[in-house]
Amino acid sequence: MAGIFKAYDIRGIYGETLTEDMAYKIGKAFATFLQCKKVVVGRDMRPHSQPLFEAMAKGLTQLGADVIDIGMCSTPMSYYGNGKLGADASVMITASHNPGEWNGFKICREKAIPISGATGIQDIEKIVNSGAFAPNAAKAGSVSTYDIVPEYIAHIREFADIKRPLKVAVDFANSMGIYEGRVFKGLFEVDPLFDTLDGTFPNHEANPLKLDTLEPIQEKMRKGRYDFGIAFDGDADRAGFLDEKGNVIPMDMITALIAQAILKKNKGAAIFYDLRSSWAVKEIVDENGGRPMMSRVGHAFIKQQMRDADALFAGELSGHYYFKENFYTESSSLAALFVANLISQSGQPLSEMIRPIQRYFASGEINSEVHDIDRVFKQLREKFAQGKAIELDGLSIEFPDWWFNVRASNTEPLVRLNLEAKTKALMEQRRDELLAIIRG
Repeated sequence: MAGIFKAYDIRGIYGETLTEDMAYKIGKAFATFLQCKKVVVGRDMRPHSQPLFEAMAKGLTQLGADVIDIGMCSTPMSYYGNGKLGADASVMITASHNPGEWNGFKICREKAIPISGATGIQDIEKIVNSGAFAPNAAKAGSVSTYDIVPEYIAHIREFADIKRPLKVAVDFANSMGIYEGRVFKGLFEVDPLFDTLDGTFPNHEANPLKLDTLEPIQEKMRKGRYDFGIAFDGDADRAGFLDEKGNVIPMDMITALIAQAILKKNKGAAIFYDLRSSWAVKEIVDENGGRPMMSRVGHAFIKQQMRDADALFAGELSGHYYFKENFYTESSSLAALFVANLISQSGQPLSEMIRPIQRYFASGEINSEVHDIDRVFKQLREKFAQGKAIELDGLSIEFPDWWFNVRASNTEPLVRLNLEAKTKALMEQRRDELLAIIRG
C-alpha cells in the first residue's frame, strides 16, 4: 500500500498496491474526511476501473453519500460533472498516462476544486491506515447514473468559431481522448489514429510529452495534407499539438496562441502561465492587452491561483490547459477548438502563426539525479547572485538575456532544470554551465 498516496492523486498497480479492498477503504476515508453527501464518480477505459468503482461506491454509500455514476468519461468531463451537478465532491478513476496495469483516483471537493497531498490526500491516507472511519450511516446512500457527456460536448462546442473547412489528424491513443474528441464531430474533419478503447495501450504510451509516442501521428501527417494534429494523453486532461508539417509545437507556444485568441474578446483578462514557460508567453499576453501572471507548477496550485485572480485561462508546459469555463480545470478539447478557430480565421498555416512567438531558445526540461539538493541550490544562489531571483517554485533567476529555473522533484532525488536564452549559443553555454554545477 505504501506509496500510492501521491502529491496530486492516488495511484498504484491494480491487484498489488491498489485493490478493491483498498478502493473500498479509500471511499470510506474520503466520505469521512469530506463529510460529502453527493459524489460524482467517473472512470476511464481500463478493465479494472469498473471493479474499483464498485468497491469505492460501496465505501461511500455505507457512510451515507449518494453516488452519481457518470460512467466512462474523460477527466475534464468528470470535473464538469462535479460543477454542473452541484456535487460536494468527485472522483475520477484513472491512472492517466501510466501503463495499463496502473490505476488510481483524482479527487476533488465541490466546484471541482482539486484535493492534493497537502489539502487532503495525506489526511485520507491517515484515515485508511488507522481505520478511523466515521460510523456507517443509519441509511445508506444510493447509486444513480447520469450521462454528463452530451452536456459537456454541447458546452464546449459553444466556443467553436470555425470559418473554413479543416482537416485534423488526431491520435486518441486508445484512451479517453476518444470521448473528449466527440466535441469535434461536424466541426472539422478528423482523421483518427488508435480510436478504439483499449486499456492495455497496445500502440504506445498515452503521453504526448514523450516525443517517441508522437512518431505515428507525425508519419501520418507527413504522408497527407492536414491543418494541424492533436495527441491526447490517457485521461484526456492533456494534449500535444503538431503543425501542418507534423512538427511538434512546444506546449507553452500553444498557451501563448490560445491567450491571443481569448484576449481578442476579453481585454484585461488575467492569464496564467507556469514558471517554466517562455518569456514569449508573458510578452504575448502583454501585447494583446491581458494581465500575465506566473504560477507554480502543478494543477492544484494553478487552479487555486486562477480562482483567486478570476483568470480566464492558464497553460502549463506539460500540456494542461485550464479554463474558467470548465470550473477552472482542464479542457483539452476546448484548447483544440481555440487552435482550430485561429487557423480557420487566418490565411496562414499554423507553423507561420507560431513563428513570431518562438522568439527564444529553450533547453527543455532536463532531469539530473542529485543527492545533496541543498548544496546545489546554495551554489546556484551564490554563483548567480547578480540576477533577479524568484522563489515561487524552486529557484528562478533572470538576467537581461537569459533565465533558468531549478526545482526538486517531490518523489525522486532529481533536480529539474529549465533554461531559456535570446540566442542558441548562449542557451547551450549557460545550460552546460548549470549542469556542471548541478551534477557537480
